[in-house]
Amino acid sequence: MFEIIAPTVGESITEVRIGKWLKNTGELVKVGETVLEIESDKATVEVAATSAGVLQILKQAGETVRVGEHIGNIEEGAVPKLATNGHSAATISQQTTTTTLSPAVKKLVDEKNVDTSKVTGTGKAGRVTIGDVLEHLSETVNSTGSAAALKPIPTIQPAATVQPQGATRRVAMSLLRLKIAERLVQAQHTAAILTTFNECDMTAVMALRAKNKDSFKAKYGTSLSFMSFFTKSVVEALKAVPEVNAQIDGKDIVYYDYYDVGIAVGTQRGLVVPVLRNAGNLSFVEIEKAIAELALKARDGKLTIKELSGGTFTISNGGVYGSLLSTPILNPPQSGILGMHKIQERPIAINGQAAVRPMMNLALSYDHRIVDGQGAVTFLIKVKEGIENPEKLSLDF
Repeated sequence: MFEIIAPTVGESITEVRIGKWLKNTGELVKVGETVLEIESDKATVEVAATSAGVLQILKQAGETVRVGEHIGNIEEGAVPKLATNGHSAATISQQTTTTTLSPAVKKLVDEKNVDTSKVTGTGKAGRVTIGDVLEHLSETVNSTGSAAALKPIPTIQPAATVQPQGATRRVAMSLLRLKIAERLVQAQHTAAILTTFNECDMTAVMALRAKNKDSFKAKYGTSLSFMSFFTKSVVEALKAVPEVNAQIDGKDIVYYDYYDVGIAVGTQRGLVVPVLRNAGNLSFVEIEKAIAELALKARDGKLTIKELSGGTFTISNGGVYGSLLSTPILNPPQSGILGMHKIQERPIAINGQAAVRPMMNLALSYDHRIVDGQGAVTFLIKVKEGIENPEKLSLDF
C-alpha cells in the first residue's frame, strides 16, 4: 500500500488545504495521474500518483492538514471486493452505516429495529438523519396498513414563515485569499504607508508600440506590452532612488543592489505576484518574454513557490480593469509599489497650448519610515521620463 502524504510546498509553509480530489475512493489510478490539488497560501500544487492501484481518501476536500500528514492511500493491485466470510452485503452495509449514525438517530434505529441499509440518507456525505428514519417508518406503515409499531414522536412546529430577502452563500476562503488578507492587514499595521501621484503622457510609447508590435511578435514570438516599458523605467528609477528598493529590518535598513520586480497578476484564485528576477540585468526582449511566461503560468495556476517568493519592489496594473486612480498597498516587507492606471485621453497644456493626449495616472505607495517625500517624487519623475522618452530605455528590438 502506498501512502499519499501532504507535500512540502515551501520552507515556511506548515499547513496546506486539500483543494479537490480528482478521483473518488474506490477508483483505479495510474502512475503519474493527478489525483488531487493542494492549496497553499501562495499557489495550488497538483499531486500525482507514484503507484497504480485503488484510491482510498482519508482527508476530504476543504480540510486543512499539516505538511507530511497522511491523507490517503493507493492499494496496489487492489480491486473492489464483495462481502465474504458468510456475511451478506446488506449486513456489512448495516454495520458500516450504523457506525456513522448520530446518537439520536442510533437510539431511534435501535428502538424501532430499523435496517438502515434500506434507508436513503439525505444528510452530509449520505448520512442517515432522523427525518430519513421517520420517512422510512412512515412508508413501512403505509405499505403494511398497520401503525402499531410506530409510536407518536413529538414534532417541532416551524416558526412563522419569513419571506427571504435574497439568497446567500457561505464559502470558505482559500488559503491564498486568507494569506492575501493577512498580508494586506499586516502592511497597514507595520508600515507608515503614504502615496504620491504623478501622471505620464503615453503618446511616445504608444506610437513606438504600434509601429513595432507586429514585427516584434513575428521575431520574438510574444506580444509587445506596456508592462515591459514600465519595468525598464522602474529599474532606472530604483537605481536613482535606492531607498525604494530597500526594507527595514529591526533598526537597520537593508538595501538591495539587485532588482527583483514583482508583477501583480489577477487570477480566478486571487491576486498573485510572480517575481521577475534580476530585472536590471535583462534586456528588453528578455523582460517581455519573462513577463509573458509568468502571467501565463499565473493564470493556469502553475507558478512555483520560488517564482512567488521574494521580490524587492512591486508593480500593479489596475488599469487593465479600468481603474483611473488608486492607492496600492505595500507588499511586505517591501518599501514601495507602483500603481499603473487606465490610459485616458484628456486635455493638457503643452507649451501654453491645449492638446488632447493619452494620459496615465501613476501612484507610488511607499513606507514613509524609509522613503521621504523627495525620494518618492524623484522616483515617479524618473518613471515618467522613461515612459515619455522610451528611446532612453536601451531598447534592443
